[in-house]
Amino acid sequence: MKNCEIVTILGPTASGKTAFAAALADRLDTEIISADSRQVYRGMDIGTGKDRADYTVNGRQIPCHLIDICDPGTKYNVFEYQHDFFRVYRQLRERGKLPVLCGGTGLYVEAVLRGYHLPDVPLNLILRESLENKSLEELKEILASYKTLHNRSDIDTPRRAIRAIEIEEYRARHATEQNEYGPLRSLVIGLDIKREQRRERISQRLHSRLAQGMVEEVRRLLASGIKPEDIIYYGLEYKYLTLYVIGRLGFEEMVSQLETAIHQFAKRQMTWFRGMARRDISIHWINAAMPVEEKIERTLSLLNS
Repeated sequence: MKNCEIVTILGPTASGKTAFAAALADRLDTEIISADSRQVYRGMDIGTGKDRADYTVNGRQIPCHLIDICDPGTKYNVFEYQHDFFRVYRQLRERGKLPVLCGGTGLYVEAVLRGYHLPDVPLNLILRESLENKSLEELKEILASYKTLHNRSDIDTPRRAIRAIEIEEYRARHATEQNEYGPLRSLVIGLDIKREQRRERISQRLHSRLAQGMVEEVRRLLASGIKPEDIIYYGLEYKYLTLYVIGRLGFEEMVSQLETAIHQFAKRQMTWFRGMARRDISIHWINAAMPVEEKIERTLSLLNS
């Protein structure tokens, strides 16, 4: 790809993005920038899928940036991510590297590739109070009424939905300023995984992570003084595991509901990626089941074409 400034690897959860991105970064002698909205938090390792072994390729640890940069309990956002991304991106480019952006948070990927203007949105307590008694489905309907960009794939708790509405309401009432960052020319590779294979991988990975101590990880977070509602805010694993630990769900009920939620999340991710294509981001889809070496050769061929 002519004048490519970054290579992007995306795909739904359990598609094997990290292992492929690390192998590609090893071949390109470069480093990875994560685009995962939850892996930014320290101590949230098993639930967010920080599969650190995937970053070791041919005996070498591939550096990955924007992981473990925040304390759990805080609320990192896309505005902060965009600024952190471009700080790391410029450092890598100054060192002559072609960075590899890897992750499944579509809004984070799109925000940096398209250079969106993202204001630092303050809290709106009046708005929050007016929304606090609405159901998650009602909040999603409100969010869908806005025409601007927001990541609806990662909205599975009322607090996250309220924050999303808060952002959209602010943007609707304030004039758009000039973008601080310009768009990036990127070769975008998507890992295409068949639905049944994806479902099987999600289920296997969930039970593996439970065996690795995912429940104990949440117990440690709670014991450190983080409020249950602040962990539930992160959604998916942390929502359902916390509800189990505090006694609001039984174990089997928790596993069943969480597994369903992850499957639904993967579907929303794919919906977002298809939307990216309609918003003029060309994605080259590669079969996720293809051997890693073949995926690398395919990517290099596209990169050099």
